[in-house]
Amino acid sequence: MTVLLLEAFYGGSHKQLVDLLKESVEDCVSFTLPAKKWHWRARTSALYFMQAVPASSLYRVLFTSSVLNLAELVALRPDLAHLKKVLYFHENQLVYPVRKSQERDFQYGYNQILSCLVADVVAFNSAFNMESFLSSISTFLKTMPDHRPKDLDRLIRPKCLVLHFPIRFPDVTRFLPAHKRLRHSVRCDDIHAPATQSHVQTSAPSCPVLTIDSEPPEKILDVAGPQQSLEPVSVTPCQETVSRPCGDERGNLQPLHIVWPHRWEHDKDPQLFFQTLLKLKERQLSFEVSVLGETFADVPDIFSEAKEQLVDHIQHWGFMPSKEDYLKALCQADVVVSTAKHEFFGVAMLEAVHCGCYPLCPKALVYPEIFPATYLYSTPEQLCKRLQDFCKRPQLVRHHVTQVNLHTFSWDTLGDSFRSLLGADSDRMLTEEHMSRRDPKKYITISTPASL
Repeated sequence: MTVLLLEAFYGGSHKQLVDLLKESVEDCVSFTLPAKKWHWRARTSALYFMQAVPASSLYRVLFTSSVLNLAELVALRPDLAHLKKVLYFHENQLVYPVRKSQERDFQYGYNQILSCLVADVVAFNSAFNMESFLSSISTFLKTMPDHRPKDLDRLIRPKCLVLHFPIRFPDVTRFLPAHKRLRHSVRCDDIHAPATQSHVQTSAPSCPVLTIDSEPPEKILDVAGPQQSLEPVSVTPCQETVSRPCGDERGNLQPLHIVWPHRWEHDKDPQLFFQTLLKLKERQLSFEVSVLGETFADVPDIFSEAKEQLVDHIQHWGFMPSKEDYLKALCQADVVVSTAKHEFFGVAMLEAVHCGCYPLCPKALVYPEIFPATYLYSTPEQLCKRLQDFCKRPQLVRHHVTQVNLHTFSWDTLGDSFRSLLGADSDRMLTEEHMSRRDPKKYITISTPASL
């Protein structure tokens, strides 16, 4: 039995998932296209794979992301039609914040709807991704001038399930400054703990919001409620030096280090991020910044403008091809910020949390599904205020144990579910064991058709 992995945009999280599946699931063969010219990949990749994928009687399962028009491929290659076809949504085009809407853009969302109709299983990386897609189908199709199909969401929903993006969190201990190491050991215990709950959580535990008026961080760590088995963490100055002074000296003397590890594109709203940093600069606050993430052909002008204006604050600038160098940069940062207007999961944010960064995210999109309320901001003013407080007292974040359940999103937790999904079972469903873990009171209920 062979699993056929097709990826029309082999970069970023799409590449990360394909590589992980090839490494961890038996009998996988992959065919990919480079992560360039996304719009052309969405339009024409089916034609490419029609010729690139050799015929074989061994194929049993086809797994692809929603960039590929699966309906076109199955029509062009009827020999693939009988396979169990799994469509994975990293993002959906029905709610993409297009800067200037054009009629031709309709095609991308339309392709994804067609792909869902021919797929056997449609998996989403988050509940937000799934619900925003399904609830937008009817409105999206109203763009058509006439003869609009009805109730397509009802046809598609029974095939849908939420299966979080799986992250293989690496050991970054050797990269951590001394003040992060003790806290990181607590996080690692969480990540590798036995799986005891569903992978689809709709709400996250709350923890105290840190502001400049907060109690000292060593007191904050003791206020977890009865449902949170937090172990108080010592903040006694340590003896070991990694790359900078540790303990209180590090917490008080070094400027706050802010990292922004996202694609250099408009949907990540770099404008808001840099406007916020410039306000901090105007207020003569001390901070450092690292701007990471992938770049593509059309880089927004704000990046070159901000680089010039923030030159004295920059630690790292630009994409780091080496994963090790990237992790090192995350480990040296204190706060990771998202300003995204378009996000359905956020691998970079979770990787940064794993590296000891305090997350600040919009109270929108997928973020409330993953992050407790204390890490969310509602307005640009709130973001600026939080960063201003942290600039004045960076020890607030350096001594804080981040309350994000990374274990939920680890490959250790999700691996068996992906293996089940990629198995050519007669019912083409996730295992009953996985489905039974879902508590209907706390988690999204997934229904799968008996015909799959």
